[in-house]
Amino acid sequence: MNRLGWYWSRVRAMSAPELAWRVQRVISETAAPALRHAQRTRDVDSSYWEGTFAGFRDAVGRPVLLDRARAADLANRFPAEAAAVVAAADECRAGRFAFFGQEPVDLGPGPIDWQVDPRSGFRWPAVAANRLDHRTAAADPKWIWELNRLQHLPWLAQAWLFTGDRAYADAALDQLDGWLEQNPVGHGIAWRGAFEVGVRALSVTIALQGLRDAPSLTRERYARAVSMLSRCAPLLWRQRSRFSSANNHLVGEMAGLAAIAILHPEIPGARRWEARALGVLAREAGRQILPDGAGAEQSTVYQQFCSDLFLVPAALVRLRGDQPPQPVLDGLQRGARYLRALLGDGDPLPRYGDDDGGIALRLLPDQVPDVHRHLAAVSALLGEAAADLAAAWLGGSGGAAVPAPGERELYAADGGLVVMRREDRRITVDTGPLGYLSIAAHGHADALSVTVTAGGRDLVGDPGTGSYYAEPAWRRAFRGTRAHATVAVDDEDQSVPGGPFLWVRHANTTVRSVDLERGIVEAEHDGYTRLAEPVTHRRYVVAPRGQNSVLVVDLLTGEGEHRVRTAWPLHPELDVRTADDTHLVTRDGRPVLQIASAVGTPWAVRGDEETRLGWWSPRFEAWEPAWLVGTVLEAARLPAVVVTVLTVSQLADPVVEGLTVGGTDVIEVCWTEREGDARVARSVALDPAVPGAVTVGTPHDTATRAH
Repeated sequence: MNRLGWYWSRVRAMSAPELAWRVQRVISETAAPALRHAQRTRDVDSSYWEGTFAGFRDAVGRPVLLDRARAADLANRFPAEAAAVVAAADECRAGRFAFFGQEPVDLGPGPIDWQVDPRSGFRWPAVAANRLDHRTAAADPKWIWELNRLQHLPWLAQAWLFTGDRAYADAALDQLDGWLEQNPVGHGIAWRGAFEVGVRALSVTIALQGLRDAPSLTRERYARAVSMLSRCAPLLWRQRSRFSSANNHLVGEMAGLAAIAILHPEIPGARRWEARALGVLAREAGRQILPDGAGAEQSTVYQQFCSDLFLVPAALVRLRGDQPPQPVLDGLQRGARYLRALLGDGDPLPRYGDDDGGIALRLLPDQVPDVHRHLAAVSALLGEAAADLAAAWLGGSGGAAVPAPGERELYAADGGLVVMRREDRRITVDTGPLGYLSIAAHGHADALSVTVTAGGRDLVGDPGTGSYYAEPAWRRAFRGTRAHATVAVDDEDQSVPGGPFLWVRHANTTVRSVDLERGIVEAEHDGYTRLAEPVTHRRYVVAPRGQNSVLVVDLLTGEGEHRVRTAWPLHPELDVRTADDTHLVTRDGRPVLQIASAVGTPWAVRGDEETRLGWWSPRFEAWEPAWLVGTVLEAARLPAVVVTVLTVSQLADPVVEGLTVGGTDVIEVCWTEREGDARVARSVALDPAVPGAVTVGTPHDTATRAH
């Protein structure tokens, strides 16, 4: 999509008040004095800094997060993690940086050029940030943004506290000096968007506090850094994300503003900035962490990221001895409860929606988000024992309590996710909206998709995110319908994309029935009713207790003939062999899953460069071949029914035989299934006219022994 087309689509996603607000903001920012390079909040030689610097050194009137006394205790409690932080700090001193789980990039030991992406050699122009269009630039901004978030500074500050070696403090302050010199407020790619400003403020404020007793932190250095932070405060408020953009970006902006005000009460207007920021965070916790604990953005990884952005200011308030906003604490608690229910006793996190590898505050050298780290931090903040170094820093002196065990099964009606468990298997069904707000920026077109894990390992899963700006075609492929475990009609996406972070028409899901006890989910979406010959896709998922198999019935009603294709994305470690109407799935040569179908022709693809089907993205900006299998009806006259049986099995030969579907007013599905040395007859009857009208027949031995 060209630039003009994107702008038109983006405007269509805005309300009239949002349009008016954006126009007003453009006008005000044009003359905003806070963005003028020549302006200084206060001259660094002013006597004003004498008293404020002394108060900062002594941590007067502010909480203490990174502290030398605590560092000694935490290094004894978590020696391996403290050593890992020091090792990461050594890498940064040497100029080696790694992001998104990728190989480190060596910038060399000298001063860092903060404007150059060393992977491509592209230099971002040193112009006013509002003149940069990162969407149409000749380079991907993600890596350079990550570098300019300065999230390595807390590692250097901790290394100084753990070791007492001033080389770490000197490196941190030298790098901060260089960054301030090259990045005047409002200029360059580092200032393109208030969100980057907010996330960076978390790291700078917390690292600076950890360096407060370093001999190399002079009054002049302190003044330059705090002057920059002081100018960030009004910028963050004026440029905060609102209306259709008020997703995790707003939370990051207000988290940064809160951190500036809480850790630097000496800046002008600090009390006002803190009150405003915490007020917005309290409101947004109720909006972005839904009543059932799911994240509003329809992304489990963004839920962690957003929750951590809520958590850091709450931790600072608590460390100061005050009570954090109760809505924030409540939101963190229900979000953690939801995530624990997804994880169970060792299942992987379902990877719904986007994952760009973002981390709010890097107190540990993890290169990618870790849900267990997040849960440990929430637990520590809420008064439970700290499970790792980062949780201990953030949570203070937690008690010995342990989190209550999560629910084994769950229907999150607000977030739209069903979790069913059968022995060591987890089945999830996505019944939620496309995403959050009118742009649904981080949602994928995966309504009614299903995942299956067994023994804590993915079998059928979500293929991941792929790319953002660097590879637009892969961005479209990974968030498109055809890559997900659902049904694609005429090879179209369920929802209509308008840009890499914009959907202009959303598929709306309607839940007709969820019965966790019986193991039945029935839901439909209207994404294909936009077609010239409209189609409604309804999916039934039937997973009775005591059975190894999961029945999926896809009912497509509407007009005309259509290409109908089911898809089941398999983890890259799995291999596939097709026998008649069954995909036999193995791991290391051992059978783990069978996917049998009735109606249509089985298909399978792996690593197709042309269609970009058959790929799995284990992390941001990385993908590898993986099997994508299913069945296709080339010209299905509606109504059409597609039936799939997924069976976790260690048998090499097909366990499902005679899979048939019939009936008119009532859909009847029958098959026989091998159990041990016998074959058991199974049947399911569905009445589409009545929500939840699913009858599971009593299994009975066919008296035919398997040989």
